[in-house]
Amino acid sequence: MSSRVSNVCLDAADPYAQTLWWAQVLEDFTVDESWEMEPGDEEAGLVGPDDRFLLFLKVPEPKTVKNRMHLCVRPVERDRDAEVERILGLGATLVDDRRNGDKGWAVLADPEGNEFCVLTRYVPGTDPDDGN
Repeated sequence: MSSRVSNVCLDAADPYAQTLWWAQVLEDFTVDESWEMEPGDEEAGLVGPDDRFLLFLKVPEPKTVKNRMHLCVRPVERDRDAEVERILGLGATLVDDRRNGDKGWAVLADPEGNEFCVLTRYVPGTDPDDGN
């Protein structure tokens, strides 16, 4: 028997703010109003598909080095470049631009500096590794 991912936890200075920011970025993870999260909470998060969670946990120290693990997001309704611009407009910063025409990705950082990648648009029935 094997395991499955239940949740992904990210360290945060402000878990509540990170939760609200990521809720704007991700389509398939949403705020569950029954959690009654509020500013100052030690933990906050989003509910995703199949009862999986993206959690933000309060830590006292700031981020100081590159992430050892990161999220990769794939746009559903717009192309990669339009999604990069949308997320930059939400307050992300461009860390590394690895886009090359219709292939490649952009490395962005969320408001607390956590890196994540924006891959090419998701098209059902295609190879998810083609063009990322």
